Amino acid sequence: MGYGASAGWRISLQYDYIDQSQLRSGTSAASPSQVATINDAGGNQEIEQQTINRYWTLGVAYSPNADWNFSLLVPYIDRSHTTYGAATNPLSPQDVSGATVTGIGDVKFLAAWQGLLPTHALGFQLGVKLPTGSYGGPNAAGTATIGRNPAAFSTGPAAQQASPGNLVDTSLQVGNGSTDLIVGAYFYQAVSQNFDAFASGQFQASMMHRLDQPGQDYRPGNQENVSFGLRYERNPNWVPQLQVNLTHKSADQGALADTTDTAGTVAYLSPGLSVELARGVIAYGFVQLPAYSKLQGYQLFPRWTASVGLSYSF
Repeated sequence: MGYGASAGWRISLQYDYIDQSQLRSGTSAASPSQVATINDAGGNQEIEQQTINRYWTLGVAYSPNADWNFSLLVPYIDRSHTTYGAATNPLSPQDVSGATVTGIGDVKFLAAWQGLLPTHALGFQLGVKLPTGSYGGPNAAGTATIGRNPAAFSTGPAAQQASPGNLVDTSLQVGNGSTDLIVGAYFYQAVSQNFDAFASGQFQASMMHRLDQPGQDYRPGNQENVSFGLRYERNPNWVPQLQVNLTHKSADQGALADTTDTAGTVAYLSPGLSVELARGVIAYGFVQLPAYSKLQGYQLFPRWTASVGLSYSF
């Protein structure tokens, strides 16, 4: 769960790698040429090629006692994105536009209380996500730039357009301009001499969004996450575990949102391992393997994701 029952500080650094390289719709894969047939018939469907997300997240947590934990999460985002735009068949490499989007993302602050049970095995979370990252893009009419320092395409046909037509979509910027409420809970319990079970749930929703004017409004969709699994703790210095991660996201809203291609439900099977390298120093890693997806519209989806991290408690 990332929480301990002892007072003190914890500093962590986590790296997440997410290569979204497969187009999917509903529960099935879709080829770029298949999606392009919508444009062949006069439609206006974007055909994304690939988005590679690299997240570095610095975490600073403090527990004044066994009941409370306060944590600050600061992400740095390095995102590479390529798209065919609304091209028609036959698709060509000349149709591809590319962008690299980097910068500090939206910071999260979380407070957790786990004082209900004497074992501290049940906890409740309340937090906020702040609009610290750059955000925005072109307005719906394509006549002005809105937001704060939105990134632009650097290669391909989109890069050759005059501003603001060369700007990357609002949903792909390092921030989204919204202030979100986060609520959650977690629980863990020994189920045998060597196995612990755990479960957690979290809900995140935008309460305020800076892009809120007609023709230039954007509200990210709500998101619910549920995880559960087992840890094998025969050796406390070397702990393998297996998680199931479930995520549901509702569609983004507003004139700047892709309302048809942003909602969905996904499930991952996630094996992982944590290792105590020294007193208070823990290294960990996970691989997420998609087990199920039901996506609205046409969306890029990862074939796998990976996370590694290092934490130090003192």
